[in-house]
Amino acid sequence: MKLLFKLQSLKLLWTLKPPNRTFHGHTRLLSSDVYSQYESIRQGKQEIPKYFNFASDVLDKWSEIEKAGKRPTNPAFWWINGKGEEVKWSFEELGLLSRKVANVLTKECGLQKGDRLILILPRIPEWWLAKVACMRAGIVVIPGTHQLSAKDILYRLQTSKATCIITTDKLAPAVDSVASQCQFLKTKLMVSKGSREGWLNFTELYQNQSADHSCIKTRIQDPMIIFFTSGTTGSPKMAQHSQGSLGFRPLLSERYWLDLNPSDMIWNTADTGWILTSIASFFDPWVFGSCIFIHNLPQTDSAVILNTLCRFPIDVLVGAPTLFRMLVQNDLSKYKFMNLRYCISGGEPLNPEVMEQWKSQSGLDIHEVYGQTEMGVICSILKGMKIKPGSMGKAAPPYDVQIIDKNANILPPGQQGEIAIRSKPIRPLGFFSEYLDNPEKTAETERGDFYVTGDRGTVDEEGYFQFIGRDDDIIISSGYRIGPFEVESALIEHPAVVETAVVSSPDPLRGEVVKAFVVLSPTFSSTDLKSLIHDLQDHVKKTTAPYKYPRKVEFVKELPKTVTGKIKRNELRNKEWGRI
Repeated sequence: MKLLFKLQSLKLLWTLKPPNRTFHGHTRLLSSDVYSQYESIRQGKQEIPKYFNFASDVLDKWSEIEKAGKRPTNPAFWWINGKGEEVKWSFEELGLLSRKVANVLTKECGLQKGDRLILILPRIPEWWLAKVACMRAGIVVIPGTHQLSAKDILYRLQTSKATCIITTDKLAPAVDSVASQCQFLKTKLMVSKGSREGWLNFTELYQNQSADHSCIKTRIQDPMIIFFTSGTTGSPKMAQHSQGSLGFRPLLSERYWLDLNPSDMIWNTADTGWILTSIASFFDPWVFGSCIFIHNLPQTDSAVILNTLCRFPIDVLVGAPTLFRMLVQNDLSKYKFMNLRYCISGGEPLNPEVMEQWKSQSGLDIHEVYGQTEMGVICSILKGMKIKPGSMGKAAPPYDVQIIDKNANILPPGQQGEIAIRSKPIRPLGFFSEYLDNPEKTAETERGDFYVTGDRGTVDEEGYFQFIGRDDDIIISSGYRIGPFEVESALIEHPAVVETAVVSSPDPLRGEVVKAFVVLSPTFSSTDLKSLIHDLQDHVKKTTAPYKYPRKVEFVKELPKTVTGKIKRNELRNKEWGRI
């Protein structure tokens, strides 16, 4: 579909703010930054450009502004590893180093525009360099989590037909064990201080390269990134995003979901394989010239995170609900955050009880966002918006989000249905292009004039959306439809519960019943468990509708999670139903 449409038609979908903003007591004119270049587009006076490249049209423009002394002196990128190592780059340094890497990819590896490269690195600076370099060279980058197995890597290499892979010496043996089965793989680059047969040393190569590189010209709809996204059934699908869907979208709305400025520093703790890292630790902050802060965090340690917030001038913290559930287990009165003023949670719903605990101890609200790999941010609670516990906010521009039924009819406020985004007659910029090589799955996402997310929810009279659960997470017991999140929210209010996941469990009488997997607080570990189960069940009956209480409870040491911190309810459910 055409992505070149007049913004005038999009004005029906969102309202723009005035061109001046006030930050920290002073007004920043938009004419002084990269954002101002696109003001005429936002006002409907100009079409979205035919050509766009995030590296040249955003990052290099910030480098020019930086050289002219019109940007604060804070770095564009700030990385630490907790062991004394530290990296700080300005936009100029980021540009210079990424051009060197682009030369490695094109000259040393022979990659050309449109080639695909799998990038499997932990939170280290080379991930950011390689990603920018791919954009400069027109190479399609495929991020992957560093926790992938050899089987996972084989599937991604074969399915994507990637010709190059960049990873660490830790994963190199796994790649070598499957490389002979990957006919398209031609080049292997390793980020390491050592060497390995059959591999090129990424660091040595780029450090010795020339920084003379001309960014390739890319159309706004040209492919830029592919994410492997897992569904509830089948193998992971390849969701392809364009230069426009991720790189240009934040330029279309001044607020969008982060509303940053060049003096801000943002820290997102998500894994590099997740789309949240691409938008919260790459595209969106750099559109506004903000500093991206990264801690290597080989393990998620609450004390390390809290101490980092006290030692560094981090303004914005972004993380999965698991992060905040973990942090509130600490006595936050012992910590004095240096700059923190804005907290964002995304990935799955955050329990209202956790939000209240964080607010009471830190004085800060948690703003929820809701999104998907295919769409980026779909709903958000912006700065200044009223926060409704249990709500994930309002539709994020430029999306028209609705609750629909199975016939694609829009449902009234308060009625449960599927969360959907209007995709016709205009397909909004921000949508993924397609599931590559899978037209059937791509077609399944469309219903009438809408893209269906597969999530169920409701919307209230004020336009706030509430997440009920994945369509396949809904529990139907004795004819009642029960969303797992509301039961989990009730359980987590109990002092004995650190974390919980609720799924369906087979029952000969009711068909299925609610089962809760519960991680206990250490202070309750010696409690009589039978008595505690009754206590938890009674608590849920008093907190929400009695029919929703968990008829089965199992105590576990930990819950299975994805690398992004999402609880794997499907794994627990499959185990319950004997499918594992």
